[in-house]
Amino acid sequence: MPELPVPLPVGAPGDPAAGVARWVGADPMRALVARFGGTWPDGDLAEVLRFLDEFSATHWDFRGGRERPEAREPDLDPETAELVLAAAAGLGLVRPVPPTRATYAHLVVLGGLAHACVRRVGYAAHLLRAGLRVTGEVAVLGSFRPLSDWEQRTLADAGLPADDTEVDVLDTAVRRLFGVAAPSERAGVDAGHPHHSWSSRTYRPAGLPPVRVLAAPSSEPQRRRAHTADTQRFWAGHARVAQGDQILMVTAPIYVPFQHCDALRTLALPYGCGIDTVGVDPALGDLAVLPEQTLTPGRYLQEIRSAIRSMRALHARLPTR
Repeated sequence: MPELPVPLPVGAPGDPAAGVARWVGADPMRALVARFGGTWPDGDLAEVLRFLDEFSATHWDFRGGRERPEAREPDLDPETAELVLAAAAGLGLVRPVPPTRATYAHLVVLGGLAHACVRRVGYAAHLLRAGLRVTGEVAVLGSFRPLSDWEQRTLADAGLPADDTEVDVLDTAVRRLFGVAAPSERAGVDAGHPHHSWSSRTYRPAGLPPVRVLAAPSSEPQRRRAHTADTQRFWAGHARVAQGDQILMVTAPIYVPFQHCDALRTLALPYGCGIDTVGVDPALGDLAVLPEQTLTPGRYLQEIRSAIRSMRALHARLPTR
C-alpha cells in the first residue's frame, strides 16, 4: 500500500503556517533539492520559501512565462526522473483522493486546458450523482483565454465542439454533462476586451444544485488575463461566501497543492471558509472520452514550483504572531 502524501496546509481554525512548513520541508522536497545540487538553507520559514522559489526558478521552471502546453521537457537521466516521480507522489501531485465530507456549501470546478475542463465538469457531475450534497451552488470557473489549435483538435478528435475559449468549453461541458439546454440567468459585461469583460450563466439541472459558469475580469487588465485567484475572488462576491462555509475545489491531481493554497489565500483567509481540494480520479470510465495526458517528470517539477510559489504567497498573507 503506498504511503500517504504529505498533508496540505489547512485554514482556520488550523495553523496554515505549520502546514506550509510541513509540506515544503518534507523529505521528498529535500531529496529533490539535493538531487539538483542545492543545499538546504538555514533560517525561518520565510527564508526557506524564498530559497525554494529562487532555486525552483533556476532548476524547475520550463515555461519561461509561456502557457503550460508550451513548456519544454527537460532531459533528465532515468534515476533523476524516477526520484522526481516519487517526490511528486509523496507531495500529493499524483494520486487522487476523495472528498473528506458528505456535504459542502459550494462545489467549485476550476478551468484549465480544454480536455481538463471537460474532465473536471464530468467529475463534478459524477460526485453529485454519487451522493455528494451541495447546499449552495456548483461554480464552474474559467476565463476568456482563447483555445490553442491543439486544444481545438483534441476536442474535435473526441467528437466535441471545437469551442473558441476556455469558458466556452466549460459551458458546453455543463450543458452536455448536466443535461441542461439553456441558462436560467445570464449576466455580464462585454467591455470590448477579454481582460476587462466578465460573464455569468446559471443553469438549474433537475434534482441537482444550480450550476454557475463564470468568467471574471482581470485584476491587472493592462498586464494579463484573469487568473484563478481573480476568478475565485470574483465568484466569492457573487455567491456571497460566508464564514464557516465548506468549499470543495475540483482540479487535476497535479495541481492540487498549488490551487489548494491559492484558495486558502483568496477564499479561506478573507472569508473564513474551509477548503478541501481534490483531483479528478482518472480511473472513472465515464471520463474516458478525453483521457488525461501523460504527465512527465518535467510537468511535475513545474507544478511543484507552482505549489512553492503559491505557498510563499499564502505565507506572506498570514497574520504575524
